[in-house]
Amino acid sequence: MGKAAAARKLASAAAYGGGGLSLLGAGLYGVLVTEAKLARRTIGGPHDHPPPDATGWYGRRRPGPAIKVALLGDSSAAGYGVDRVEETPGAYLASGIAERADRRVYLREFAVVGAQSSHLHTQVDAALPIEPDLAVILIGANDVTHTVLPSQSVRHLSEAVRRFIEAGTKVLVGTCPDLGTIRPIAPPLKQVARTWSRRLAAAQTIAVVESGGRSVSLGSILGPEFDAAPAVLFGPDQFHPSAEGYAQMAAVMVPSALATLGLIPEAEAEPEAFRGEGVLPISDAAVEAARTPGTEVGGTELAGMLRGVKGRWAMLRHRRRQPAGTAETPAPEETEETAETAEADTDAHTDAGTDPEPAT
Repeated sequence: MGKAAAARKLASAAAYGGGGLSLLGAGLYGVLVTEAKLARRTIGGPHDHPPPDATGWYGRRRPGPAIKVALLGDSSAAGYGVDRVEETPGAYLASGIAERADRRVYLREFAVVGAQSSHLHTQVDAALPIEPDLAVILIGANDVTHTVLPSQSVRHLSEAVRRFIEAGTKVLVGTCPDLGTIRPIAPPLKQVARTWSRRLAAAQTIAVVESGGRSVSLGSILGPEFDAAPAVLFGPDQFHPSAEGYAQMAAVMVPSALATLGLIPEAEAEPEAFRGEGVLPISDAAVEAARTPGTEVGGTELAGMLRGVKGRWAMLRHRRRQPAGTAETPAPEETEETAETAEADTDAHTDAGTDPEPAT
């Protein structure tokens, strides 16, 4: 079975309740169960102290109305392994969005260390009341290391995306990274984990786009760049990224977050063929994205049609990354300065029928 066909089968199994075990076969699944236990023992469990909470206001002195961002997922979203809030992926992400969009950003973090896709339901329940403009979800690695059937993982993710879309929130999902580069994971688990995580990432992309969201592949978190410099881009446990690693991850995600919000420059709106961008069937786009870190996939039309013979049409993009900048220290609430800026913005947005965001 080809990679695209396997990804389609996995996504279909998730949608219709299939098991998806044939993705790797029962024999390899048994190997993965055994080896994953050894790998988790080597990596170790979470520290007693949680990572810093990136919740707060970013983009001080910038105009409103503020962009509200909900950050959901696992330790890769929470920033496990760093000590300062300015080193967390949430701080890098919100700071990057604020700088590129020239808008204030309010980020609320709901991610939990150790979370699996099945935990997204609770996180979505907590996030919906703040009515975010954008939900960013990073999930999948713990599903692989805990040998959760991929079809089950994809089903939970698809449901989370659907709930946000129905609530009017745009969604960007960072798909499962390539776990084949993790140093503590030894063969044969390394090869199995690589296959499993890449297939899961492709199936996640299909499910996310079919549910109305957009995805960006995060193989670069644990890909060749990280494998070449593990002391710099991996944290002390050699499993989670370091502060520099989280900065690189945010650099990949910020352009796609802006595109999801409709805030990209006009010059970057159209795909560029010389960069390998264009329209593909969703299954082919998903496999390409899983193979090429930083690839963004979103739904589109071709000749006025949403679907072709091979399913949903998708736009594949390779957004230009910006150098990872310095993350701000979040303000726990709007300062007097930002409140005054918001008040000044009221008149500017009245004609458009919008109001500045209230203090949170």
